[in-house]
Amino acid sequence: MPQPQEKLWNANYTKVWVANFMIFFSFMLLTPLLPIYLSEQFSADKDTIGTVLFGYAVMALVARLFSGYVVDSFPRKMVLLISFTLFTLFFVGYVAAGSLMLFAVVRTTHGLPFGFTTVANSTVAIDVLPSSRRTEGIGLYGLSNNLASAVSPTVAIWIYTTTHNFDFIFWLAMVVATIGLVIDTTVRTKTRPLVKDKQKISLDRFFLLKGWSEALTMVCFAFSYGVMSTYVAIYGKERLGIEGGSGTFFLLLSLGLILSRLQGNKALRQGRIAYNASIGVCVSLCGYLLFAALPNAFGYYGAALVIGLGNGHMYPAYQNMFVNLAEHNQRGTANSSILVAWDVGVGLGILLGGILTEHYGYSAAFWSAWAVNLAGFLGFWLYVKGHYLRNKLR
Repeated sequence: MPQPQEKLWNANYTKVWVANFMIFFSFMLLTPLLPIYLSEQFSADKDTIGTVLFGYAVMALVARLFSGYVVDSFPRKMVLLISFTLFTLFFVGYVAAGSLMLFAVVRTTHGLPFGFTTVANSTVAIDVLPSSRRTEGIGLYGLSNNLASAVSPTVAIWIYTTTHNFDFIFWLAMVVATIGLVIDTTVRTKTRPLVKDKQKISLDRFFLLKGWSEALTMVCFAFSYGVMSTYVAIYGKERLGIEGGSGTFFLLLSLGLILSRLQGNKALRQGRIAYNASIGVCVSLCGYLLFAALPNAFGYYGAALVIGLGNGHMYPAYQNMFVNLAEHNQRGTANSSILVAWDVGVGLGILLGGILTEHYGYSAAFWSAWAVNLAGFLGFWLYVKGHYLRNKLR
């Protein structure tokens, strides 16, 4: 007689899922508006905007290089609550920053607790999942990011177009983050053995070396997203005359992410991880081509949905690939590794996207985003897929 399936949506997993929604809701409230804020408040050009926002990605990258080791070596809930508290408090700094330099310092430093919080929260989510539902649960965990990405930019842009009050948006972000922090304090985690320093500190303690090729292609995919997501609001406003259209853009993007995660979850549950990734990289490539090739409302909104459909298949598959390449005591390292790769790509996209936009125009930036995505696409099909299938542990 078949055994009943273990419960996926247990109380602890649900709490961590909701807390992750709050993390990304507060984060995404600012993301689409910061280029406009820096331009209006400090008269910053696109080079400067890219440099300021790049600092955040660099600090998140630095945090994630060490966060995997930290969450594997210390009590994860303690790491989560400390980093989440700091992440929440930093929103006050945006209100207090009265100069471009001070704002840049606050924004850059904020990346550190964000990096630690996202790794710690996702690792706790894996810990509280029943082992038989882990692959499925990892895929559904990302829905919290997607829902936040659907609702939050729309709310932020509605507030901006209605009030032009950026301080209200900063305070709202802090309130939402505080709610998430309070929820995480109620999560119950099991006592588990920590990684002991029985071996010399090596790079593999901070980055999953077995996933190097997966990480390299993820950098390419994240680069494209970094260029597009950072400049989509100001591009729509300046070139397409779409004043509040980026709210709809992110709504469509997230709709695609949600639909593809729900549709692809069956394949993940069946262990068809490489299959999901294959679909994702193909669809995403088409989406970025649409965005670059059609500088009009159809290309703008259509690409959002297509890219969402692609990334919704690709990202959870890649996350499972990293986890399945890692030993059980390297879950934190596996989680931090994919996020490190994502941060490197997004950071480079923000920085180089700003330079290309300032000196060569939006078209050059968006075609570059597609070309780099194509490089990741080729890397996946020529090497990564086979590498994963040969080396996976589960």
